[in-house]
Amino acid sequence: MIDGVKVNPLAIIPDERGMIIKMLRCDDNVFQEFGEIYFSMIYPGVVKGWHIHKKMTLNYAVVSGFIKLVLYDDRDGSPTKGELQEIFLGRENYKLVTIPPLVWNGFKGIGTEPAIVANCATIPHDPSEIERLDPYNNHIPYNWERKDG
Repeated sequence: MIDGVKVNPLAIIPDERGMIIKMLRCDDNVFQEFGEIYFSMIYPGVVKGWHIHKKMTLNYAVVSGFIKLVLYDDRDGSPTKGELQEIFLGRENYKLVTIPPLVWNGFKGIGTEPAIVANCATIPHDPSEIERLDPYNNHIPYNWERKDG
């Protein structure tokens, strides 16, 4: 696991009316501060990445559909520098993933339906604190192709 990344189980509480899908509370041990909440919809087979935030901590949960979240640690001095981490997220594996600043991340929609990724970020979106890379042509040693077997 990449240093500073936290993966915590989340509750889904169903009843005959529907369900409550929990994400993050101000008294959770991973909560730092509130910047904004936004939702990213991704189609199956599409890759959104790579990107890195200089200041923002991300808190991802997938409320609908399924994704493959991939993290890459390129931080100088990190004990996990050079490591990759894959995390499959969706209702079948409902978790909150907390990603510290300066960890590259991207995700791919998998399965047969679009996915909705919720992010409770520690600061409001600021284009000057994000850096992006082409998902296929970059220095990160990762292949987004499906792995069978």
